[in-house]
Amino acid sequence: MNWREEAKKRVALEAVKHVKNGFIVGLGSGSTAAYVIEEIGRLMRQDGLRVFGVPSSSQAMLLAVGSGIPLTTLDEHPVIDLAIDGADEVDKKLDMIKGGGGALTREKIVASAAKQVVIVADETKLVEKLGSFKVPVEVLPFALTTTTAKIMELGGKPLLRESKGKVGAVVTDNGNYIVDVDFGPIDNAEEMNRLLKIIPGVIETGLFIGLADIVYLGKKDGIIRLEK
Repeated sequence: MNWREEAKKRVALEAVKHVKNGFIVGLGSGSTAAYVIEEIGRLMRQDGLRVFGVPSSSQAMLLAVGSGIPLTTLDEHPVIDLAIDGADEVDKKLDMIKGGGGALTREKIVASAAKQVVIVADETKLVEKLGSFKVPVEVLPFALTTTTAKIMELGGKPLLRESKGKVGAVVTDNGNYIVDVDFGPIDNAEEMNRLLKIIPGVIETGLFIGLADIVYLGKKDGIIRLEK
């Protein structure tokens, strides 16, 4: 296991310390969040922890089931105690770019429903200014051409995300496409998020503004904790 995987596992274990008995926990997607799910499952088996999970993707759902975590929904629990997820980029204000795994819409809904949001990543995800990582945008397939044209008017360079496992576009759990948009360094991420959201056909953006409460970043030799 290389240092980044060790670092991701370390911050995952730290984040799980926020999970208390009886919590409803939002389960994020991606490689770092997978360590979180596996650790919660281990604590349930070995220490008798009792929680319910709200998965943010089919990947998180399958991993949670395999780890023995009972699941619930936002219909049953519209306010959840805690959400733990990863990030593709995070700045010192704790604003983020997420959606590299394609689950941005459900991840943002789960985060918005949580009393506390804890983010886990390795230290390479910390940036001075968002934008090195392309901004994922979930788009209604019917509106792909018109939506990407409007995104280009905002100065973005959109690219439809292609599937690596089959021919054609990546399709989200919601049946939509992902467009990865290169804006370069983003001076005002909140305004960019707003401008993208008002384009007809845009379902959600990977700009997560003001949602994170605590961010744990794994280093080769420790953990950085950033707090709102």
